[in-house]
Amino acid sequence: MNIDASSTKSAGRPGRDLLFDANDLPRIRANLALPRFAELRATLFPADLPAKEKFLREEVRLENLMYDLLKVRQILEQSSLAYVLERDPAQLRVAKLALNRLCAYQRWDYFLEGGKQTIGLQRAPEATIACVLALDWLGDELTEAERAGVERCIITLGAPACFTTLYGMKYPDRVRGWTQDPREKMPFVIDMARWPLILNATNLKVIPICGLGFAAIALQGRHPDAGKWLELARQSARAFAIMYGLDGAYDEGPGYWGYTTMHMILFADVLFRKLGIDDRQLINYPGTVRYAISLAMPTAANPKDTVNFSDAGSLDTTVAAWVGLTHGDRVSNHVAANIGGLSHWPAAVWFRPEAPAEAPGADLYDMRLSNDIVISRTGWEAADGVVALRSGGPANHEHADRNSVLFKIYGERLFHDPFGGAYIASVPRWRLRLTEAHSAVLINGQGHQYHDGREGTNSSWANASVTDFRTGPGWMKVTSDATEAYQLVNPDVTQVERTLFYLKPDVLLILDRVKVAKAATVQVRYQVFNDDGGGAVTAADGRFTITRPKAVLGASVQTAGPASVRVGRIELAECTSTYQPAKASVHEFAEIESAAATAHVILTVAAASPVGTTPGTLKITAIEGGWRVEGRHAGRSIRVELVLKDGALPEVRILGA
Repeated sequence: MNIDASSTKSAGRPGRDLLFDANDLPRIRANLALPRFAELRATLFPADLPAKEKFLREEVRLENLMYDLLKVRQILEQSSLAYVLERDPAQLRVAKLALNRLCAYQRWDYFLEGGKQTIGLQRAPEATIACVLALDWLGDELTEAERAGVERCIITLGAPACFTTLYGMKYPDRVRGWTQDPREKMPFVIDMARWPLILNATNLKVIPICGLGFAAIALQGRHPDAGKWLELARQSARAFAIMYGLDGAYDEGPGYWGYTTMHMILFADVLFRKLGIDDRQLINYPGTVRYAISLAMPTAANPKDTVNFSDAGSLDTTVAAWVGLTHGDRVSNHVAANIGGLSHWPAAVWFRPEAPAEAPGADLYDMRLSNDIVISRTGWEAADGVVALRSGGPANHEHADRNSVLFKIYGERLFHDPFGGAYIASVPRWRLRLTEAHSAVLINGQGHQYHDGREGTNSSWANASVTDFRTGPGWMKVTSDATEAYQLVNPDVTQVERTLFYLKPDVLLILDRVKVAKAATVQVRYQVFNDDGGGAVTAADGRFTITRPKAVLGASVQTAGPASVRVGRIELAECTSTYQPAKASVHEFAEIESAAATAHVILTVAAASPVGTTPGTLKITAIEGGWRVEGRHAGRSIRVELVLKDGALPEVRILGA
């Protein structure tokens, strides 16, 4: 797709008009007045501005980078942008104070190379970006001495830390050793020996790319290392681009996708505007927006909800505004206006409410992404149905969730994937990362392989793969094999296979086939969303029911051998750590346990309906070589047969639906 070469290019002074110029200000102000930007507007023009000033004057701790430097940087960015938009003297005062406090720090990050050099992963690159933007946005309100002081901080505290990081990722064999800086009293210890390799494929490479690139562009022709910085930043961006699939899929999940992709774009946009170098097609940007919306899962309570495989929460689609603008992509324009949230300030710069838009069509309803995550839906409204299967390989920020399933319909999560899994293995909520906390299979109560957290939230070795994916009018069928992932912890495992058959919008059949060399029990769990106190689960007589405020799900179970259906729970103690503190919590689930055997076949037939109605009871009857599922639900007659043969994929025959 051709890029609009004129849409963002800018001449002008180095380091000024980086992302917009004075002519853009009325349009940006108008964007911020739109209801779509209410959250961002409240951040930029807060009622508690005096509290921010008080924090900067009296409360900031110059020895604390994890929390206080982060807050100083955020205030600087917000107040600088607010000032250029509204010319409020109070915002200028706060912005200049934040600049002063940021430059009062002795270092900008809390990791070291060789025990001496600071490496910049988030704090240093983000501080660098904020300072470069503040110099642009505050402009002539800064004296020459003030500008020189800020540039000195970029040159000494920001750019070298970013450069050291990217150099170490490019040449990991030359790294003397990355460690935590003991001066930062962090409440955890991480083994960073392999981080130059691990982080090379993660979001923590892109942030220093953007930081170093911003420093290089702002100081181009005025600092002897600017050329070297720019070369490494561009090389690193090109190297990182292959972390996106050719379809735009991103392995770290939709939460980190937004953060990562936005920083890729910020660097590319400023590079083009100021130096005329066009790196705006390093990845499939229209494709990556489609990746994001394939994972959009709005609910009644959270329009920004998402298919949260891995560490993901709400979906931010800030980057869609840029993709629509620069690539002329109508679907991206629609996404920017309607799907997910716009919580980052660049959205106000890039958004064009008048841009021609096109809603995503039925061609995006059933998606097998290049990383083998499968999503099937009926639309993008809260009431629409979404079924998602987590197949595929390992990734940073993953959970032990191979073959786990999510099901959302009528505005509610009904089969849930937990939020808020801890990043540190020593705290209770680490358990939410494990297979036991997912809608997945356990063997003898044990999930598949996962790491112990000593290196952080890095990749495991667990793989699953989609072996069959088919769609038709009103249905989707997918089979995923996770045998390898379970064999890593139990060599007796010979098969772990899950098949989903989704009869849209609200009937889901889940077939699990497990084989082991030695007799073992198998558990199939379906997690309940109850973070808000609105979820409940009951089980009796081979059935279970999950209720939420706006929907109810009833499920029947059939197995090849003896089995029980019950309600279980994971109880987590309070975490009082300063890092990711959390209240005590209880996480309930429906559990099917198949008695000890060497071969297990477990069929779950689920039907959902809006609250106030009763899901139809779909009867499961044994037939030769499989089962028949039949009954009435939501005014329609359903009749489906599943045919099972050893060594072959499950066959599904639709006799009526």
